[in-house]
Amino acid sequence: MPSYGDITQVVADPIVRTGALAVIGAVTTRVMLRNRRFHLIGQLALLAVLTILLMSHDIVPYAPEPPGASSFQRFFLGLAKITWWTSAAWALISVVRVFLIFEGRAREGRFLQDLIVGVIYIGAVLSIVTYVFNAPVGTLIATSGIVALILGLALQSTLSDVFSGIALSLDRPYRVGDWLALGDAVEGKVVETNWRATHLLTSANDLVIVPNSDLAKARLTNLSSPEPSHGMTLSVRFRPSTAPSAMVEVMRSVLLSSNSILTLPEPSIHVTALDANAVELEVTSRVADVSAVGTARTEVFDLIYRHAKAAGLVLAQPANGGVTAAASATGAVPAGLRTTQLRLLDVVPLFAHLTEEEKETLASTMTRRTFRKGDVLIEQKNVSQSLMIMRSGVAIVTRRSDDPAGETTELTRLAPGDFFGEGGLLTGAGEFGSITALTAVVVYEITQEGLAPLIRDRPAIADELGALLSKKTAVELSKFDQRHGGAALKSVPHLTARIRHLFNL
Repeated sequence: MPSYGDITQVVADPIVRTGALAVIGAVTTRVMLRNRRFHLIGQLALLAVLTILLMSHDIVPYAPEPPGASSFQRFFLGLAKITWWTSAAWALISVVRVFLIFEGRAREGRFLQDLIVGVIYIGAVLSIVTYVFNAPVGTLIATSGIVALILGLALQSTLSDVFSGIALSLDRPYRVGDWLALGDAVEGKVVETNWRATHLLTSANDLVIVPNSDLAKARLTNLSSPEPSHGMTLSVRFRPSTAPSAMVEVMRSVLLSSNSILTLPEPSIHVTALDANAVELEVTSRVADVSAVGTARTEVFDLIYRHAKAAGLVLAQPANGGVTAAASATGAVPAGLRTTQLRLLDVVPLFAHLTEEEKETLASTMTRRTFRKGDVLIEQKNVSQSLMIMRSGVAIVTRRSDDPAGETTELTRLAPGDFFGEGGLLTGAGEFGSITALTAVVVYEITQEGLAPLIRDRPAIADELGALLSKKTAVELSKFDQRHGGAALKSVPHLTARIRHLFNL
């Protein structure tokens, strides 16, 4: 049994102290420092201290053990070397991870990070085997070649995906968040890349998993590069009832009234074909990203219909539609004998519940007003005494904040068929924002005197108008400040009461 003096002598041995200190420092740094920044600093500091301690006692981590060392010394010497190599690996891994975070690609660099971490760990293990256990690594690698060959043949498909993933990670043709279009008509947003495959989320919310080997060979289009904005092209055909230049001006009004497309770069309109049956125009614009294309196309098509109808343009048959005499005759018939006032009332949701007789009565009271480009149709907080329905042109709605800076926010743009002033007309409330004409604007006006007889004859109209007005106000509030979105939906009874009070019901 060793004496107390022997144990003291062993404990006092510098090699034993170095090994024990290395293990304690490594465990302390690994367990106590969880913060990434402090963890990296602690790892680098531990590696530096261990290196100084080992070198000060003539212990070289990457050299064989001294031949005259005792069993205790060899144990603690091996422990110190293992700790040094492990700390070196941890420090390198921490540097790699912090670098990817600072680069802003922690998520998309996951595959590359795993690859580098694996190489670092393999290198550390081989170094420990060589310099601690004195094993011939070269012989081990040579004898394991047959096993590696068998595994390579068995995992040929998987290895193809892995090496394709490595190539894609180094080349970086796409990133997480980009929209990709593949040659087989698959289109989706990159949500994850890993060792085996890339995950795409389609617009239908379906997850498509594409093996990296297939992706590396596929012809893909990155719809989010070199910038997120995405182009959109639409074609429209009108009957040649007016000059093409006039049709181009109508399309400019369409683009000017759109809330979905970008103003820069400026959209373009070109006449692409002209014959006896139609004038064909091509409208090119951009949206913020590819996910907004569907919404923007729907809005622009709706605006084309409204502006074309306001300008008296008639859509033509498709070029390959084979226009027949019957179809031509049918298209030439005007849309009924309804007046402009009645057609406008048909498209305003506030008056959707009126009977035909009530609409005719209200239409007889409507008056036409015109505004020039730059005219202010109504100021913010002013109480409108009439409801105005856009007949033609484009107007912009802006709201100025109440803070001293007075920041102005664009809320929306108005096109033919839109309306404003209903808050003042029905409840006496001030206008939510200022409305300015971006082009020459024609509106039709409905006054309280014209609407009052209908509401007095059928008081239920007040309830319908209160509900519709509440929803429209909620949409305007949500566009200006998301914190108020939907708040007006709770005030339907209050709005109805104000309408009844204003019209003496």
